[in-house]
Amino acid sequence: MPAVQVGSFSIGGGHPLAFIVGPCVIESASHALDLAQVIRDVASRVDARVVFKASYDKANRTSLTSFRGPGLDRGLAILADVKARTGMPVLTDIHEPSHAAPAAEAVDILQIPAFLSRQTDLLIAAARTGRAVNVKKGQFLAPDDMRHAIAKITAQGNERVIVTERGVSFGYHNLVVDVRAFPMLRKLGYPVVFDVTHSLQLPGGGDGVSGGMPEFIEPLASAGVAAGVDAVFMEVHEDPSHARSDGANALRLDRLEGLMRKLMRIHAAAHADSTSEVRA
Repeated sequence: MPAVQVGSFSIGGGHPLAFIVGPCVIESASHALDLAQVIRDVASRVDARVVFKASYDKANRTSLTSFRGPGLDRGLAILADVKARTGMPVLTDIHEPSHAAPAAEAVDILQIPAFLSRQTDLLIAAARTGRAVNVKKGQFLAPDDMRHAIAKITAQGNERVIVTERGVSFGYHNLVVDVRAFPMLRKLGYPVVFDVTHSLQLPGGGDGVSGGMPEFIEPLASAGVAAGVDAVFMEVHEDPSHARSDGANALRLDRLEGLMRKLMRIHAAAHADSTSEVRA
């Protein structure tokens, strides 16, 4: 499996477990930077490889009145500043093909939201930037279906592909994670990420917002790492009850360090017999 270089480290290819961590949406420039600096400090203490993530625009909020973020221009300027000040690679999601090029100038990874994972023009635009592209598997797709999204990217000459599992729709307002999906996705030949916190959403299950079950973040993350994922995606916030998006399923910031340490131990144990572990 090829590794995907992001910043100073690689994801996949036998490299140590990586993390994609940050708030759901940019709430303000100061909040994004403050949170990123805490995450960087945690990463330094535990010797973890971390990508900072945040969205400049949440285009798929449940309600028309929900907060969406600062928008493209201001949001990308904030993310570029976070990257410059913390030294962490940065990820953000894009929703329109026209956003791919400007986003690629500011961040290291372009993310395709799960609901848009079949959108050909969006995938092609992201691929043509040359940036790493993280495609979230739609809640309506089987693992093997992701080969088509991957092919749309690689056909543009971009092999820097990452695929993410974020649960499958299971009845109304519920998602489930099939652990078999992780080895199935790995067979496609690209690094696999487990988006733990979004897998614990109850989509549309709240009053105009999505609900969530954050009490299951630790066991689900542990299962995914034991099953061989290359990175773990978690949305974090210092006060999830006051987060402006996805607070119902976010990990509280003060629990991040302990969970990262645990997941890194699980990853080490799961690969104890492997001779392919390398460091960039």
